[in-house]
Amino acid sequence: MTKSFDTVLVANRGEIAVRVIRTLRAMGIRSVAVFSDADAGARHVAEADVAVRLGPAPARQSYLSIDALLSAAERTGAQAVHPGYGFLSENAAFAHALDAAGITFIGPPTAAIRTMGDKISAKATVSAAGVPVVPGISRPGLTDDDLITAAPQIGFPVLVKPSAGGGGKGMRVVHDAGELPSALASARREASSAFGDDTLFLERFVLNPRHIEVQVLADTHGGVVHLGERECSLQRRHQKVIEEAPSPLLDAATRARIGAAACDTARSVAYTGAGTVEFIVSADRPDEFFFMEMNTRLQVEHPVTEMVTGLDLVELQVRIAAGEELPVGQDDIAMHGHAVEARIYAEDPARGFLPTGGTVLTLHEPAGRGVRVDSGLAAGTVVGSDYDPMLAKVIAHAEDRTSALRSLDAALADTVVLGLTTNVDFLRFLVADPDVAAGRLDTGLLDRRLPDYAPTPPREDDLIAAAAYRWLTRWPAQPESPWAVPSGWRIAHRAPIPIRLRAGDRTDHVWLTGVPEAAAATVENGETRSLRALLDGSRLDVTIDGLRVEYLVAEEGGSIWLATEGRVSVVEEVREEPVRPDDAHSGDAELTSPMPGAVVAVGVEDGAPVTAGTVVVTVEAMKMEHALTAPVDGVAELLVGAGEQVKVGQVLARITATKEQPQ
Repeated sequence: MTKSFDTVLVANRGEIAVRVIRTLRAMGIRSVAVFSDADAGARHVAEADVAVRLGPAPARQSYLSIDALLSAAERTGAQAVHPGYGFLSENAAFAHALDAAGITFIGPPTAAIRTMGDKISAKATVSAAGVPVVPGISRPGLTDDDLITAAPQIGFPVLVKPSAGGGGKGMRVVHDAGELPSALASARREASSAFGDDTLFLERFVLNPRHIEVQVLADTHGGVVHLGERECSLQRRHQKVIEEAPSPLLDAATRARIGAAACDTARSVAYTGAGTVEFIVSADRPDEFFFMEMNTRLQVEHPVTEMVTGLDLVELQVRIAAGEELPVGQDDIAMHGHAVEARIYAEDPARGFLPTGGTVLTLHEPAGRGVRVDSGLAAGTVVGSDYDPMLAKVIAHAEDRTSALRSLDAALADTVVLGLTTNVDFLRFLVADPDVAAGRLDTGLLDRRLPDYAPTPPREDDLIAAAAYRWLTRWPAQPESPWAVPSGWRIAHRAPIPIRLRAGDRTDHVWLTGVPEAAAATVENGETRSLRALLDGSRLDVTIDGLRVEYLVAEEGGSIWLATEGRVSVVEEVREEPVRPDDAHSGDAELTSPMPGAVVAVGVEDGAPVTAGTVVVTVEAMKMEHALTAPVDGVAELLVGAGEQVKVGQVLARITATKEQPQ
C-alpha cells in the first residue's frame, strides 16, 4: 500500500535542508522548513514553502527538540518528516514519536536504528549474517580487565572504540599493553561526556587503513540494491574532508563482493530507505574488507554517488517511505565516470583548524559542466558557533579521476566566501598532493600532510589593490574643492596619500597619487608602479603596470577582503605608529577572540594587575575551549563579561604593559 505526501517537513538546517527542499520542489511536494532564532534569515528558510520557528539558538531547544518538531509537523499538516543528517536523523526516539503521531519518518524502521546505533549489537548482527568484521572483542558490559586480557589475543595495535556515538570521540589507537590502561580510562571519560555511555570495545587496528563505504537502498517489498562505493579516506581526526566515487582502490570483483556484503548488512536488520555501510580496507590487502558500522541515514557525501549513478537519493528516500517499490534492480545500476566532493568549513587551517565565523559579505559559487554545489550560504548569512561549521560542498564529475580532480580544483578556485575564513585554500593544497593525485590514500594521509601546509600569502599586488579600494572609497562624489580630492595634488609638488596596511605577518605603507584612471602606487621602499583602478559594487578592476586583474572585494570592521585567481587575502588598515615614544606603550597588547563563540570564564577583574601567562578570558565554540593569556606583565582592561557572545577577531581585553622604572 502506497501513501501520498503533499507536505514534507525537513527537520534540519543549512546545506542539507536546502538540498532536500530542492528535490521536494521538483516532486511537487510542499516543503516545510524549521529554524531557530539564529537561523531566522537562513537560506533554507527562504527557499521552503513554509517555515516554522522552533526556539532559541541552542540546538537542544530547537533542532533537537522532538516536541517542537512534532508540533511544527502537526501545525503545517506534514504527512512525513525528512531528517537530513546529524541532529535527530539517527534518533530512534524521534522516529518512534513520529510513528506514534501518524507521521511518516523518511528513514529506516526504529528497530534498525537502535541495532545499528549500538556498535556492539551492530557487529554481532552483521557477523551472524556472514558479513566480515574486524577481529576484536565486543559485548555489553566489558570491563577494563576484560579488555586488557583480550588485547594480546587480538594483536597490537588495537583500536579502543566507544559503543555509542561517532565522529572519532573516545577512539584511541594503542600500540602496546603498557599504554592500554590509561587509554581505556581517558576513552571512557570522553565517551561518557559525549554520549552518556562509557561502554567500550576493542578491534584490531588495520594498518594503512582506507575508509570505503557502500550506498544501499532497500524498499518495503524486499528489494535491496547497492549503488557502488565511495572512498572516504581523506579525513582529519576521523572527520571526512574529501570523498569520491568510485574508490581508486577496488577492482571489479572486490566491488561486487563488498556491495553484496553491504546488501546482506541491510537485510540483517530488515532495513528500508537509504543507508550507508562503512568498511575498513587495508591498502596493503585491498581484497580484504571488514564491516565498521552502518549509518542509518543519508550521508554528507551522497552527491558523489548521485553524480556517477544519475539517481536522486532524496527522491528515492521519499518514494520508499511512501511504500513504492525500487524503480531499479541491481543489474540496472552502473557507475559512469568519477566524482569528487570537498567539504567547505568555517575554520582556519593556519590556526589549528579553529572554528571561525562572521557575516558572508560577498559570495560566489562555481558553476559549469560537471560542477555541483550544495550550499546553505547566501550573502548576508551570519555564521555563528551554535552549529556544525560545515557551510557547503563542492562536487565535480568527469569522465575519469584525473579530470574530476582537475575540475574540482578549478571549482574550488572559483569559490569565494568573503567575510569569514574557510578551508578552501587547504582543500586545494590537498587536491594537489601527489599521493592524492595518484590515489595512494589512507586515513592518516591528511594528518601527515598538515605540517607542510602554509596559507597562500598575499602578494604585493594584493596590497596595492587593497590600498586602491580604500582610496576609491574616499573619493567624494561631487568634490567641493581640489583639496577634498585624495589625488595627492599640491601647488609645488605631489604629496602621496599614505595608506598603512597589514596582511599576515607584513605591515607596509602604500602611497598613491593621481586619479583612478591614471595613478601611481609605491609599496614601502619599492618601485613606483602605474595603477588604474575602477570600483563597481563588489568588483574591483585593477591594472598594475599593464596587467589587469579583477577582484571580488568586501569590507567589514576595518578588514578588506580580496579574492582573485583562486586566493583570498584579508588586509587590515592599521593606524600609524606614534611619532613620540610617550604616545603609546610599546609593550601593550590586545587579546582578540580566535573564533566566534561565548565567553565562558573571565580570569581576572577589570583593572587588576596581571603577569605574563595569566588566563584573562576563556572562549568556547563548538565544544572547544580556548584560553587567552596575558603576553606581558601589566594591567588588564576587560571589554567583555562571562556569557557574552563574541565574534572572531573581536577585542576581548587589553593589557597595558607595566612601565620599567628608571634605574
